[in-house]
Amino acid sequence: MATMKDIAKIAGVSLGTVSHVLNGSAGVREPVRRRVLDAVRSTGYQPSQLARGLRRVQTNVIGMIIPDITNPFFPAVVRGAEDQAFSHGYRLILCNTDNDHSKELAHLNELRTYLPAGLIVIPSTFSDLTTQAKSYREVGTGVVCIDRLPKDWGGDTVTANNQKGAYKATQHLIQLGHTQLATISGPLHLTNARERLNGFKQAVKEARLQIASEYIQESTFDKQGGVTKAELLLRLIPRPTAIFAGNDMIALGVLAAIRDAGLRCPEDVSVFGFDDLELAETTNPSLSSVSQSGYHLGSTAANILLERIQGYMGPAKHIVLETSLKLRDSVAPPAPHLPIRRATAGKHRPAPG
Repeated sequence: MATMKDIAKIAGVSLGTVSHVLNGSAGVREPVRRRVLDAVRSTGYQPSQLARGLRRVQTNVIGMIIPDITNPFFPAVVRGAEDQAFSHGYRLILCNTDNDHSKELAHLNELRTYLPAGLIVIPSTFSDLTTQAKSYREVGTGVVCIDRLPKDWGGDTVTANNQKGAYKATQHLIQLGHTQLATISGPLHLTNARERLNGFKQAVKEARLQIASEYIQESTFDKQGGVTKAELLLRLIPRPTAIFAGNDMIALGVLAAIRDAGLRCPEDVSVFGFDDLELAETTNPSLSSVSQSGYHLGSTAANILLERIQGYMGPAKHIVLETSLKLRDSVAPPAPHLPIRRATAGKHRPAPG
């Protein structure tokens, strides 16, 4: 394997000159620079990023930690961050926590040994990054939290306008004539889940509707959670005519529960999701959803991080990205003139859950 000494010998220059060309750390005359680069190409020399990082205190690596690699929303976030990082000469290392705080801490401790130039984190369940982030910042590593925020976080953030998006979706259902509404939120210890529930409640309050507590269910951000909680809602009397789901994965579970109960969407129950995943257009019926750009979320976070890497020392940035409504076939006005179709999964009224 070729070394920098080999490059220097072939190019007829000093070892320092080779270092300056490879690191861009000082001006080198163009003919000399070309000779060094030709020698690099001819030998297939690959510089050690870790060794370079040790000299510079940082590598060209950006760490990214996400909570659930199986959730279809997160790959777009990763792609946005990776595209932006790569275009500026940085490489992304991806870690998955499975929403496990202990696994998140293990990744944070391990990533520190790679001397990353920056860190992008979508916090896990019950995450508390304050102490860990401080140790990164002390060595000049920027940390940006996106999508959801950990407790007492005061650093850079990029989030969606969750409350406004949920408010608009619920308002749309109300404008269609729905008064018997229900919602299935995500885990309420997560900031984005709370914000979406607040948006739902805001629209309901402004419309002067009364929603009993059992029509507000809390779930995990996945399909099975949507199925379980929708089964409860569909057995309520009166049954909700519209359900706002905290994300599209929950909404998929709601659609499945509606079919399993022998009901129809949107004829019997309208469904509105959040995230606007690509699969929302392919469900039956196609899913109305609050659209937020995962790609933009990731690329914006990477841009903030690159500014930190380049020396920006200003106050924390808090970027809130706007959302929009994507209206499809899963929502329609209620049909009061039709007889109420009973769910076949059961007729008893469940206790609040």
